[in-house]
Amino acid sequence: MVILITGASHTGKTALAQKLLEKYKYPYLSIDHLKMGLIRSGNTTLTPTSEDEKLTAYLWPIVREVVCTAIENGQNLIVEGCYIPFDWKKDFPEEYLSQIKYCCLVMSERYVREHFEDIKRYANVIEVRQDDTPCTLESVLADNAAVLRCAKEQGLPYLLIEENYEIEVDL
Repeated sequence: MVILITGASHTGKTALAQKLLEKYKYPYLSIDHLKMGLIRSGNTTLTPTSEDEKLTAYLWPIVREVVCTAIENGQNLIVEGCYIPFDWKKDFPEEYLSQIKYCCLVMSERYVREHFEDIKRYANVIEVRQDDTPCTLESVLADNAAVLRCAKEQGLPYLLIEENYEIEVDL
């Protein structure tokens, strides 16, 4: 089984992937690690601050083929990151889709407003962010609203974080 974890920035995708790794012993691939490896090695002219659409267009074909390889080999894998397009299902045949579990994390506007300082404080709980200055209340609100809208438009399942931050995903 392959688990795709995506969602808005700062929603805890990496923390959830780490929790699933510890619970199920499935390895995970951080799309951010892949991004930085490709950027630092000079395999792309994109930068960490390039537009998300450009990064997704560059990274998704690679991630998609990693997912296909894991499925074809009967291997479990967790893939997490914000560079999974909302129309991802079109890239897989039906028999592959049955081997993929999708999880999109979104925080409600109320949650963001009430817990913004916590969101900032936990931003580095798993991975150290080199520069988190783009994370403002306004940017987090806008990102979560956009992700929620896109998930709904595509009919994708999502986990809405509204009260307490308690994310449980059973496989």
